[in-house]
Amino acid sequence: MPHDHGHAHIDPDSGDRRVAIAIWANGLLTIAQVVGGIFSGSLALIADALHNFSDMASLVIAFAARKIARRPADERMTFGYGRVEIVAALINYTTLIVIGFYLIYEGGMRMIDPPEVMGWTVVILGGIALVVDTLTAMLTYSMQKGSVNIRALFLHNLSDALASVAVIVGGSLIILYDMRWVDPAITIGIALYILYLSFTEIGGPIRTLMLGSPPDIDNEAVVEAMRKVEGVADVHYVHLWQMQEHEAALDCHVVVAAEGWSKIEEIKSAIKKRLKEEFGISHSSLEFEHEDRAHQNADLYGHGNASEKEKTNVQGNADRA
Repeated sequence: MPHDHGHAHIDPDSGDRRVAIAIWANGLLTIAQVVGGIFSGSLALIADALHNFSDMASLVIAFAARKIARRPADERMTFGYGRVEIVAALINYTTLIVIGFYLIYEGGMRMIDPPEVMGWTVVILGGIALVVDTLTAMLTYSMQKGSVNIRALFLHNLSDALASVAVIVGGSLIILYDMRWVDPAITIGIALYILYLSFTEIGGPIRTLMLGSPPDIDNEAVVEAMRKVEGVADVHYVHLWQMQEHEAALDCHVVVAAEGWSKIEEIKSAIKKRLKEEFGISHSSLEFEHEDRAHQNADLYGHGNASEKEKTNVQGNADRA
């Protein structure tokens, strides 16, 4: 049964408009919060502003990445440009991690000697930020299901909205009870939440860029499915990876039984059909070996050592598909 990832498909131009609106909204909000944070003395407000600034930078990167990713493959990028969105997501998460640790440091310093904070300014700007962050999150929500890059942006905006709620609560406590320590405490809370989101999500882009096997595909099941094809004696040197976020690929060596050597084309078609229908793998490269001249003691995964490849490279009869 083929894999159905349930990805949302958004019209590219419509998606670009949403991202552009989100960029302007976050840019104006960042300026307002920085000015307000300096004026009111609120580190939590500045923390929220820095988070919003990272959102704006992330949105700019995402906007550029979406444009670049649509370029067709060429002689410089033979696999195409789709992975630029994965790179953009990694940059976004890394930026969030740096900001998170910085805010923990600043919050800790202010916990020691909490400065005076103008609560009403914090509450008003926190309310405006909450509205903008919520609207921006809504703009990117329907787009994030089909892109790890846009998902990173959505989580940026969602965490911003939650941070704005905390800022409003903190400002209210300062107005009512003059609890100045609440401001740096909320800052540290926002930072910890940022770090939690970032470390939870950053593994996906890293795995893809490291050519890790697709997390939703069972490697052993793929190997067994190929071995069960009539005429296949064994497989080895299997590589499973993601060409792009939602595009799995495979290459491997297929050992063909002596009696099936004359039916290589049929065997190849049967393997490719099974890979596509059962696992959603539409791109596969298969190298065929006669069982009498196949690699000996070959690893199931990987590609063997250089010397072994050198010795067996003379065994032609290979079919690249």
